[in-house]
Amino acid sequence: MLHSIILSYVTFVYFGAFMLYLIMMVMGRAVFGRLATCVAGGGFLIQTWGIITRWVTSYKMGIGHAPFSNLYESLIFFAWALMLLYLIVEWRTKNRTMGVFVTPLAFLALAYASFSPNISNQIQPLIPALKSNWLIAHVITCFFGYAAFGLSFGLSLMYLIKRVGTGSERNIFLRLIPETGILDILNYQMIAIGFLMLTLGIITGSVWAHSAWGSYWSWDPKETWSLITWLIYASVLHSRMVRGWKGKRIAILCIIGFSCVLFTYFGVNYLAGLHSYAKS
Repeated sequence: MLHSIILSYVTFVYFGAFMLYLIMMVMGRAVFGRLATCVAGGGFLIQTWGIITRWVTSYKMGIGHAPFSNLYESLIFFAWALMLLYLIVEWRTKNRTMGVFVTPLAFLALAYASFSPNISNQIQPLIPALKSNWLIAHVITCFFGYAAFGLSFGLSLMYLIKRVGTGSERNIFLRLIPETGILDILNYQMIAIGFLMLTLGIITGSVWAHSAWGSYWSWDPKETWSLITWLIYASVLHSRMVRGWKGKRIAILCIIGFSCVLFTYFGVNYLAGLHSYAKS
């Protein structure tokens, strides 16, 4: 189908953007950074077109629904949300170095969705439990939260690299990375956004679960690990705002938190439960 071809091609566009961002940092040439932004922005627009095309196609097939119903579609939307937030942050900060750490996440998500033999890209009818207006609200809030945590992960890596390389003024790669204080502030902002969106995602999911299964919380593996992830990022915010933690300790906690996000997203899909769709 056209939408699947479009989305698979975007995989290579994001990889090209990553390579251009990397060349920019290695060579210290701003022209490659501007080109990388154009490529990343173009890829984002093409991906948006692909998602809309898939959505319209589902209605033409008589099973119309938002493209958020299985693992393939969720990976596509995760990459889209990640790139949207990244491009906003790049435009706001006028710094392109984060692209080296963020575009690989979008590239890998699309590559796994498009080329894994275990993932079907076919449009499928919704199961009865998913036929709800809560589907869009729940998925959008959760995945924007995941995307914000993905940016936080990239910023944490940048912080640790910058900290380890302090004093290496001749290293162009390190010199282009913003100062640790700026990275720490941006990291905190991404954590705050991600925590708010994940909280809304859990709330909308609970309301949806009550309407679908008659229970707000059933300790499904995905629900349990979502709560664990929420508690980890709650502890990050608490440590910063109450205990005054900054810098290295927060960066390490964010990397641990994003590991939990990945397990919540991928790992629990292979466990028996209401959210198991690893073979979808």
